[in-house]
Amino acid sequence: MTLSPNPQPSVNQGEAWAEAIRGEFPILDQQVHGKPLVFLDSAASSQRPRSVIDAVTWYEEHDHANVHRGVHTLSQRATDAFEGAREKVRNFINAESASEIVFVSGTTGGINLVASSFGQKFIAQGDEIIISHMEHHANIVPWQLLRERTGAVLRVIPMNQAGELDYQAYLDMLGPRTRIVALSHVSNALGTINPVKQYVAAAKNMGIPVLLDGAQAVPHMPVDVRELECDFYVFSSHKMYGPTGVGVLYGRQQLLDQLPPYQGGGDMILAVSFDKNVYNELPYRLEAGTPNISGVVGLGAAIDFLQGIGMPAIEKREQDLLAYATTALLDIPELRIIGTAAHKAGVLSFVMGRAHPHDIGTILDNQGVAVRTGHHCAMPVMDFFKLPATARASLGVYNTRADIDRLVEGLQHVREVLG
Repeated sequence: MTLSPNPQPSVNQGEAWAEAIRGEFPILDQQVHGKPLVFLDSAASSQRPRSVIDAVTWYEEHDHANVHRGVHTLSQRATDAFEGAREKVRNFINAESASEIVFVSGTTGGINLVASSFGQKFIAQGDEIIISHMEHHANIVPWQLLRERTGAVLRVIPMNQAGELDYQAYLDMLGPRTRIVALSHVSNALGTINPVKQYVAAAKNMGIPVLLDGAQAVPHMPVDVRELECDFYVFSSHKMYGPTGVGVLYGRQQLLDQLPPYQGGGDMILAVSFDKNVYNELPYRLEAGTPNISGVVGLGAAIDFLQGIGMPAIEKREQDLLAYATTALLDIPELRIIGTAAHKAGVLSFVMGRAHPHDIGTILDNQGVAVRTGHHCAMPVMDFFKLPATARASLGVYNTRADIDRLVEGLQHVREVLG
């Protein structure tokens, strides 16, 4: 793909720009039920460009060996690729040191690591953990498990009907027993972009660390962890055009240094005897066992792909497309968008009259349009809106206005079929 560095498409230029990017994703060049595929499920898992597929294939065919443990050529090449990807991540989110980049299985793995290790070190009975009402289950259940182990108290920031958090309620919750705040940067179910810098600043004024779930933010907008001043930031490769089964935990080194190991095994130790162990330095102390090497290589290639386009350009394009899609959907009778925050990423959750979201998704699939239906691993959000589920169309860098037009046509067909 030949794109100018950091292109800034206008609305009129955007379609050719997006079509050029779309051509880099071979999976999109197919038909589903006899119709060209329209993929609007990137919030669940994005597709992979050819460059990522090729990077993983090259590694598997030429460089595969275990990392950090061999003097032979393949091991050294694998280690170079693995650690090179760590440096790409560091640069991508502007971390201060590669030692602050811990490879994990995904966002869920990163949150569980912090809940376990940080919780073991810093949280006791009666201490308070703050999350929000719009969190993904991955940022609820680990803290509930910690609550059960320690007797800590879980406090929840409320939200309004637009899908926006109550900042004043949050300020009122912060107190001397608050030990950590865990908050989504962008809601996967509503698309709300939370003003996380403001939330972090309020917590830091009281010396309270903050973890941000960036799974839905990193693929769609520039993220600078030093500018945000967060203490932990977690995200997944497969949401940002990379392979599944790998993700990143960023942590400020001063905090990571204090965390006990999450798991024991190879590579997280320097010396082992039956009497005592000497743990490895960061980040390896938190990366027990053989990692997902090919996944990390693919993640590095995905970062190259995103930076080759430019995150500001991606953000601008997706905001233009979100505005187009929002207007188009609101023209459909009986359709109601769930999540109408003033600041949103490319997520459109909706219901249509009495049509069940699963029926909507099935009919759209027969039209070649892939959307997600269900509770989106955010059941408290569904409970808040008194809904069993929604249909959700989520945007990626490869989507075009033509995709939105196909979605609208498909929804008109839903109305015809279901009356």
